[in-house]
Amino acid sequence: MDIDTFRDYCLAKKAVTEHLPFDPETLVFKVMGKMFALVSLDAVPLRVNLKCDPERALELREEYDGKIIAGYHMNKQHWNTMILDGEIPSQLIFELTDHSYHLIVNSLTKKQKKEFDQL
Repeated sequence: MDIDTFRDYCLAKKAVTEHLPFDPETLVFKVMGKMFALVSLDAVPLRVNLKCDPERALELREEYDGKIIAGYHMNKQHWNTMILDGEIPSQLIFELTDHSYHLIVNSLTKKQKKEFDQL
């Protein structure tokens, strides 16, 4: 998967914005101001960090050994880094992106959820 496909997929989601808060090589996608995906733009192959349920994160790391690893520079329990070199199916990348997005949406405060629902 390339950056354009991943970026378009993220930006098509409700209330998503993109930022470069850390440096010009780290693209961050946020929903209602909270991160759900980070992309290392200068990495070859492309690397994406996504939030994940801790138990599922461990299962994915075992199943995709060396392709899905503990989140680089992130909380290793809650974040995975995916190496997008063609070995992880696109459908799984989209599914895990949705999972990360929904984890964040479900963690919004009541006030944020109300704002989100009104968008």
